[in-house]
Amino acid sequence: MAKVTRDDVARLAGTSTAVVSYVINNGPRPVAPATRERVLAAIKQLGYRPDRVAQAMASRRTDLIGMIVPDARQPFFAEMAHAVEQAAAERGKMVLVGNSDYRDEREVHYLRAFLGMRVSGLILVSQGPSERAAAEIEAWDARVVLLHERPEAIDDVAVVTDDVGGAQLATRHLLEHGNAYVACLGGTEETPSGGGPRPAPPPSGRRAPPATRPPPPAPPSADPHPHPPPQRVPPPTASVAPGPARPPPRGGAPRAPPHVEGWRRAMHESGRSTEGRLFQAPYNRYDAYQVALGLLAGPDRPPAIFCATDDQAFGVLRAARELRIDVPGELAVAGFDNVKEAGLTDPPLTTVHSDRPAMARAAVDLVLDDSLRVSGSRRERLKQFPSALVVRRSCGCGEPPPSA
Repeated sequence: MAKVTRDDVARLAGTSTAVVSYVINNGPRPVAPATRERVLAAIKQLGYRPDRVAQAMASRRTDLIGMIVPDARQPFFAEMAHAVEQAAAERGKMVLVGNSDYRDEREVHYLRAFLGMRVSGLILVSQGPSERAAAEIEAWDARVVLLHERPEAIDDVAVVTDDVGGAQLATRHLLEHGNAYVACLGGTEETPSGGGPRPAPPPSGRRAPPATRPPPPAPPSADPHPHPPPQRVPPPTASVAPGPARPPPRGGAPRAPPHVEGWRRAMHESGRSTEGRLFQAPYNRYDAYQVALGLLAGPDRPPAIFCATDDQAFGVLRAARELRIDVPGELAVAGFDNVKEAGLTDPPLTTVHSDRPAMARAAVDLVLDDSLRVSGSRRERLKQFPSALVVRRSCGCGEPPPSA
């Protein structure tokens, strides 16, 4: 059977092949509704399938959107990628996803690969300042939208959440429960790729001491399986000044990630010190679990912990259960992201919500917006979505009844 061509469609519809192209590609010129219907009917009758490779070669662009995330195994990035895929499908596009594993070289690898494939645009979720990525984007003159984070090194269009404000909400809420202070699990300067399980230390069978103020004495040294001490982050030399919570370019003065800065602001505004209360923990549950084992079994166990991600909080909840620490009776916990799993933990996790479907739609709309490539365009280049506190039981509250 002979292959159906665009000429066949034009002949049956009584129009030109150019008009058939305009219908298939939704432009660049408008087509009268009656003519469009004839072309679509002819396509259906003949079973015509456009040659996407030929189209891409002609237009120098595909119907693909590239998306780079740090680790699609983490629930937040998995849900965000799914939301982007749905938003792209509504625009007739497909999404290719690459994992940078929090490594600059992997990020640059996927930048080159996707841009070399002539994707329609690129959505980049970058967790830190990446001068190499910025140079690559500039060299390709690429259509890029930053999602979730806006590194200082990459001054491009961005769709973000108010992470600083959200972290302040969660920390204030934990303090309002009467906790003497709130510790913070931030990220690390070099977040490893560890998205998979890590072997846990053997349980000691010993119940952790109850949380009191001041902190309880250190556990007996006879424990045959002592947990490694968590790594503390040195405190800042001055209080955090208000300002945009964005990482600095490399070589500049260090500035806290947004979640950590929000935690610090809430602690400082309540008159509490942050010294010795910020702990480095990669953003995944497995490494956060290991950090939490050492922190919660130590002599300075905090009364409350704010985690920069829900995935970290899941690791903290697991460690608390293993050490027989009651949450929220002896330890209050809050996370950030409100992934679906947060409502299924025991106890359900208090966290901060971001509107991922709306952020995904905004990112897709922006990455396909030709006006952003016009010099002097007045189109908004930074779209920030608000954060909202989702109260469940891990903080010490009774879970609110479902809304009608």
